Amino acid sequence: MWTLPNLLSLFRIAVIPFLVYLLTFPDPESALAAAALFLFATLTDFFDGYLARRRSAVSDIGRILDPVADKLLIISTLIMLAAIDREPTVPAWLVVIIVARETAVTVLRCIALTEGVVMEAEDLGKYKFILQCFAIVGLLVHYDYFHVDFYAAGMYFLVVSTAIALWSGVHYHLQFFRRFQRRMAD
Repeated sequence: MWTLPNLLSLFRIAVIPFLVYLLTFPDPESALAAAALFLFATLTDFFDGYLARRRSAVSDIGRILDPVADKLLIISTLIMLAAIDREPTVPAWLVVIIVARETAVTVLRCIALTEGVVMEAEDLGKYKFILQCFAIVGLLVHYDYFHVDFYAAGMYFLVVSTAIALWSGVHYHLQFFRRFQRRMAD
């Protein structure tokens, strides 16, 4: 449990209250600080996977903790971005779609785990996460810098990542039902 990769995943969870706190302030400085903190936290996702494979520290708890930490970080940040008093804001309906997809996939993974099957993250889910990170950094920065509309860029990546999220969610469900259909046939 207390391996460095797992500690990095736990760090991502521990960052959430600080990120939420920064998002209670609508000023550009807090927005940049929140974006920097989020970016740093998401970079630990790369390192925890790299270190787990390099040090042969891959574990079932890590396979579960890593995506849960990612989901908590993404979901809590998106909820705050939809709730904060700053214009334009992130549409709440889009956040609901993302939260519903993440919840559905997590429930499937938990059901599979009770049957002794660990459903690891797939490439589509990894691409979705990367695009969500780009989106959220842009949405956290929010303001224009160097003639770049970070809000618009963030919304673009959020819409693309949501489309990929829905596609990968369908893929997870199909994979889940195929696995258990084969299992029931055996």
